[in-house]
Amino acid sequence: MTQDERHLDLLAIFHYVVGGITAFFSCFPVFHLAFGVVILCGGFEGKAMEGNQPPPAFLGWFFILFAGAFILTGWTLAVLIFVAGHKLKRRVSYTYCVIVAGVECLLMPYGTVLGVFTILVLMKESVKSLFGLAKG
Repeated sequence: MTQDERHLDLLAIFHYVVGGITAFFSCFPVFHLAFGVVILCGGFEGKAMEGNQPPPAFLGWFFILFAGAFILTGWTLAVLIFVAGHKLKRRVSYTYCVIVAGVECLLMPYGTVLGVFTILVLMKESVKSLFGLAKG
Protein backbone atom coordinates (compact mmCIF):
# COMPACT_ATOMS: atom_id res chain seq x y z
CA MET A 1 0.00 0.00 0.00
CA THR A 2 1.48 3.32 -1.05
CA GLN A 3 1.50 6.46 1.04
CA ASP A 4 -1.17 8.05 -1.18
CA GLU A 5 -3.46 5.06 -0.64
CA ARG A 6 -2.96 5.31 3.12
CA HIS A 7 -3.75 9.03 2.97
CA LEU A 8 -6.96 8.37 1.05
CA ASP A 9 -7.98 5.65 3.50
CA LEU A 10 -7.37 7.99 6.45
CA LEU A 11 -9.30 10.77 4.74
CA ALA A 12 -12.19 8.36 4.19
CA ILE A 13 -12.26 7.51 7.91
CA PHE A 14 -12.09 11.19 8.86
CA HIS A 15 -14.97 11.91 6.49
CA TYR A 16 -17.08 9.34 8.33
CA VAL A 17 -16.18 10.96 11.65
CA VAL A 18 -16.89 14.52 10.50
CA GLY A 19 -20.12 13.34 8.86
CA GLY A 20 -21.19 11.87 12.20
CA ILE A 21 -20.27 15.04 14.08
CA THR A 22 -22.19 17.11 11.53
CA ALA A 23 -25.27 14.89 11.85
CA PHE A 24 -25.07 15.08 15.66
CA PHE A 25 -24.81 18.86 15.82
CA SER A 26 -27.58 19.18 13.25
CA CYS A 27 -29.93 17.59 15.77
CA PHE A 28 -29.63 20.48 18.23
CA PRO A 29 -32.43 22.56 16.64
CA VAL A 30 -34.85 19.74 17.50
CA PHE A 31 -35.49 21.61 20.76
CA HIS A 32 -36.54 24.70 18.81
CA LEU A 33 -38.71 22.56 16.57
CA ALA A 34 -40.45 21.07 19.60
CA PHE A 35 -40.89 24.53 21.11
CA GLY A 36 -42.57 25.72 17.90
CA VAL A 37 -44.91 22.73 17.95
CA VAL A 38 -45.82 23.47 21.58
CA ILE A 39 -46.63 27.06 20.65
CA LEU A 40 -48.84 25.95 17.74
CA CYS A 41 -50.62 23.30 19.79
CA GLY A 42 -51.52 25.86 22.42
CA GLY A 43 -49.27 24.47 25.12
CA PHE A 44 -49.04 27.93 26.68
CA GLU A 45 -52.79 28.66 26.72
CA GLY A 46 -53.37 27.51 30.28
CA LYS A 47 -50.03 28.88 31.45
CA ALA A 48 -50.71 32.48 30.48
CA MET A 49 -50.34 34.71 33.47
CA GLU A 50 -52.99 37.21 34.42
CA GLY A 51 -53.68 39.44 31.43
CA ASN A 52 -50.88 37.94 29.30
CA GLN A 53 -51.66 36.50 25.90
CA PRO A 54 -50.19 33.23 24.63
CA PRO A 55 -47.51 33.60 21.95
CA PRO A 56 -48.84 34.27 18.42
CA ALA A 57 -49.03 31.36 15.97
CA PHE A 58 -46.52 32.92 13.55
CA LEU A 59 -43.87 32.58 16.26
CA GLY A 60 -44.49 28.84 16.38
CA TRP A 61 -44.21 28.60 12.58
CA PHE A 62 -41.02 30.66 12.72
CA PHE A 63 -39.43 28.17 15.13
CA ILE A 64 -40.65 25.17 13.13
CA LEU A 65 -39.56 26.42 9.71
CA PHE A 66 -36.11 27.64 10.69
CA ALA A 67 -35.34 24.64 12.89
CA GLY A 68 -36.55 22.30 10.16
CA ALA A 69 -34.41 24.05 7.57
CA PHE A 70 -31.29 23.85 9.77
CA ILE A 71 -31.88 20.18 10.55
CA LEU A 72 -32.53 19.26 6.93
CA THR A 73 -29.50 21.20 5.71
CA GLY A 74 -27.24 19.66 8.35
CA TRP A 75 -28.38 16.11 7.68
CA THR A 76 -28.04 16.61 3.93
CA LEU A 77 -24.50 17.88 4.43
CA ALA A 78 -23.72 14.93 6.71
CA VAL A 79 -24.92 12.48 4.04
CA LEU A 80 -22.83 14.25 1.40
CA ILE A 81 -19.76 13.94 3.65
CA PHE A 82 -20.44 10.24 4.33
CA VAL A 83 -20.80 9.58 0.60
CA ALA A 84 -17.54 11.46 -0.07
CA GLY A 85 -15.79 9.23 2.47
CA HIS A 86 -17.16 6.16 0.72
CA LYS A 87 -16.06 7.46 -2.68
CA LEU A 88 -12.59 8.26 -1.36
CA LYS A 89 -12.30 4.72 -0.03
CA ARG A 90 -13.29 3.27 -3.43
CA ARG A 91 -11.25 5.87 -5.40
CA VAL A 92 -14.18 6.98 -7.58
CA SER A 93 -15.87 10.32 -8.37
CA TYR A 94 -12.85 12.56 -8.10
CA THR A 95 -14.78 15.73 -8.94
CA TYR A 96 -17.46 14.98 -6.33
CA CYS A 97 -14.78 14.51 -3.65
CA VAL A 98 -13.12 17.83 -4.54
CA ILE A 99 -16.45 19.70 -4.46
CA VAL A 100 -17.45 18.21 -1.10
CA ALA A 101 -13.99 19.03 0.28
CA GLY A 102 -14.53 22.64 -0.76
CA VAL A 103 -17.94 22.75 0.91
CA GLU A 104 -16.47 21.16 4.06
CA CYS A 105 -14.19 24.16 4.41
CA LEU A 106 -17.27 26.10 5.59
CA LEU A 107 -17.68 23.83 8.63
CA MET A 108 -15.30 25.27 11.19
CA PRO A 109 -13.06 23.95 12.70
CA TYR A 110 -13.13 20.22 11.82
CA GLY A 111 -14.56 20.54 8.35
CA THR A 112 -12.09 23.26 7.44
CA VAL A 113 -9.10 21.15 8.42
CA LEU A 114 -10.50 18.06 6.71
CA GLY A 115 -11.48 19.98 3.57
CA VAL A 116 -8.06 21.60 3.19
CA PHE A 117 -6.18 18.32 3.73
CA THR A 118 -8.51 16.53 1.32
CA ILE A 119 -7.95 19.16 -1.36
CA LEU A 120 -4.19 19.02 -0.84
CA VAL A 121 -4.13 15.24 -1.20
CA LEU A 122 -6.50 15.18 -4.17
CA MET A 123 -4.45 17.73 -6.12
CA LYS A 124 -1.43 15.42 -6.29
CA GLU A 125 -0.93 13.80 -9.71
CA SER A 126 -0.21 10.41 -8.12
CA VAL A 127 -3.59 10.54 -6.35
CA LYS A 128 -5.37 11.56 -9.53
CA SER A 129 -3.95 8.45 -11.17
CA LEU A 130 -5.45 6.32 -8.36
CA PHE A 131 -8.84 7.70 -9.39
CA GLY A 132 -8.13 6.65 -12.97
CA LEU A 133 -7.70 10.18 -14.31
CA ALA A 134 -5.42 10.46 -17.29
CA LYS A 135 -2.44 12.76 -16.93
CA GLY A 136 -2.68 15.80 -19.08
